[in-house]
Amino acid sequence: QVQLVESGGGSVQAGGSLRLSCAAFGYTYSLYAMGWFRQAPGKEREGVAAIAAGGGSTYYADSVKGRFTISQDNAENTLYLQMNRLKTEDTAMYYCAATLRPDWARYGPLRGERFNYWGQGTQVTVSS
Repeated sequence: QVQLVESGGGSVQAGGSLRLSCAAFGYTYSLYAMGWFRQAPGKEREGVAAIAAGGGSTYYADSVKGRFTISQDNAENTLYLQMNRLKTEDTAMYYCAATLRPDWARYGPLRGERFNYWGQGTQVTVSS
């Protein structure tokens, strides 16, 4: 089992920055990848960014490329999402996720159904 705990959400004006953190507990050595997803009210869940285990390849949604950076500290079992130049459309609940599936990226690296474990979410609100 793996437990994920997000932190770092909050309210910020457009153009500002936030850094989300996700602490992972349990059998983290079994994970093949971790990622960030978000869901805004009335919208479907969207994959934001993912990173292969051990700080490998990274993947981003087109909507956040060049603005967001995913990284992880393996020693601390913590995943980060640095969000810069935030836009109002980035407002959503952000979820950390992790996967045990070795083929997690087979149908695309930002598909939530390929991830096994989810955090409780942290709210990000960007105002104009």
